[in-house]
Amino acid sequence: MSIELKMAWRNIWRNPRRTLLTIAAIAFSSLILVFMLSFQLGCYETMINTSVKVSTGHLQIQAKGYLEDKKINLVVKNPAPVASILDSVKGISAYTFRANAFCLASSDKRTYGVVVTGIDPVKEAHVSTISSIIRKGSYLKEEDESSALIGEHLSKNLKAGIGDELTILGQGRDGSIAAAVLTIKGIFDSGIDEFDRNVIMTGLNDFQDIFSMGNSIHEAVITANSLGDVSMVKQEIQNHFSETQQNKTLVAADWMEIMPGLLQGIQMDLVSGIIMYIILVIVVAFSIFNTFLMAIFERTREFGVMMAIGTTPSRITKLVLFESLFMTLVGILAGIVIGSLLTLYFQSKGIYIAGTEDILKQYGIPDRLYPKLSLISATAGPLVVFLITIVSSVFPALKIKKLKPVDAMASV
Repeated sequence: MSIELKMAWRNIWRNPRRTLLTIAAIAFSSLILVFMLSFQLGCYETMINTSVKVSTGHLQIQAKGYLEDKKINLVVKNPAPVASILDSVKGISAYTFRANAFCLASSDKRTYGVVVTGIDPVKEAHVSTISSIIRKGSYLKEEDESSALIGEHLSKNLKAGIGDELTILGQGRDGSIAAAVLTIKGIFDSGIDEFDRNVIMTGLNDFQDIFSMGNSIHEAVITANSLGDVSMVKQEIQNHFSETQQNKTLVAADWMEIMPGLLQGIQMDLVSGIIMYIILVIVVAFSIFNTFLMAIFERTREFGVMMAIGTTPSRITKLVLFESLFMTLVGILAGIVIGSLLTLYFQSKGIYIAGTEDILKQYGIPDRLYPKLSLISATAGPLVVFLITIVSSVFPALKIKKLKPVDAMASV
């Protein structure tokens, strides 16, 4: 270890109170950034996974143009080759096939515009949470015919309950009139008001018969093992499409393309969070700047003596920068360790925010939130603190080069 490093470490403990307060400020800001960024990213992952497991999945395979214009004739004509591709792709936890159509749904008392979705009851239970959020009645079975699941809000709007019949009227794929009578078997409550208000689910076989779909579907809905696997799964699917020439008719879309509103909401929230973090870092930076500046003023006489006995100003400047580097590193490491431990604790226990149940329910988010520690959340904030703190210490250190030995020793 060089003499400058030894002297720098010794010097920072000449005034332990000031050193500990400086380190505590750096550690606290690093701790807050680690925890808050982990909490923010954990909430985003919860929002995404909750939303995709209710309706969209992490990815979907569709006919080209269906995402922009959901026409009933934009179909995946033969889902069997798609199934064989998905069976061979790593990172997929489950998939199912769906078909959709816009219809009028009528009860004895009211009529509403809805989206009728045909589902495979067995595969759907592995992809979405619909089977677990049935509040009244029961989930569909494979052998059920002319049965339907509807959202709680739609049930109230139509004034229809379990066992009541709904008449649906729409247009088939071949242009014919599609009409059927469905019996309500279950009522679900996803917590997403728009979904609960607009969707009717029935068996895929019934849907294909009613809407003259033949064997066609509109969506292959896929859930990945984790959110981090989505891009890899999407790329593998696209590679298979290229090899089989299916890329001319089919496209793989991830949740960011399917739900751009959710992505935009996350981006806006992230920007507002970053602004708050920047304000926090700036406040800490001014505190560090003031501490370093005062320390140099207090040691002006000392620096004058050192220059008088032959120490160059650049060497003294290096010594002061090493002192600031030591305090910054100690503070940041302490902040990362404490922040990571705090995050890991709440990552397993969760955070319950009283009074927010209704707001969170509207977005399908559970009332207990879980931060998620990652390499990014543990290092991004402290790295910014490190850079800002080092920059804050440069200006006071540069003032040493302007000192003259006689004037410096004469200072009080």
